[in-house]
Amino acid sequence: MKKLIPVFLVLFGLGAGVGAGVMLRPASEEVEPDPQHVEEAPAVTEFVKLNNQFVVPVVEDGRVISLVILALSVEVSIGSTEAVFAKEPKLRDALLQVLFDHANAGGFKGVFTDGANLILLRKALLEAAQKTMGALVTDVLISNIARQDT
Repeated sequence: MKKLIPVFLVLFGLGAGVGAGVMLRPASEEVEPDPQHVEEAPAVTEFVKLNNQFVVPVVEDGRVISLVILALSVEVSIGSTEAVFAKEPKLRDALLQVLFDHANAGGFKGVFTDGANLILLRKALLEAAQKTMGALVTDVLISNIARQDT
């Protein structure tokens, strides 16, 4: 009987702990929104897809070993689409220079779609876009990326 008392105490303590946890659990207040009364916040930005793809050669030992093809869009404040298209040649030049620098640094070799690698590329593209367009540009999106080895 003396050996059973610790077992009963453990079971009693375990039961009391579970019971207290169930009793003190916060009530779930998940309320399904009524689809008729859901209001969407007005958009403050819009996306502008740049007209043509970017083609970036990857050069090794003086030879083009592959081509990287990207489609980019820029996120801008509402009503700035026309400003982007007005400066698109200058914006494309700035973005292409960043892409060339990225290729020359080896950014398109190996696993070029690695998350950390793409974060660095997006950050550099955003800096170049903001340098050209100012605060109108809030982000640069890579909508398509592919590498074709030659």
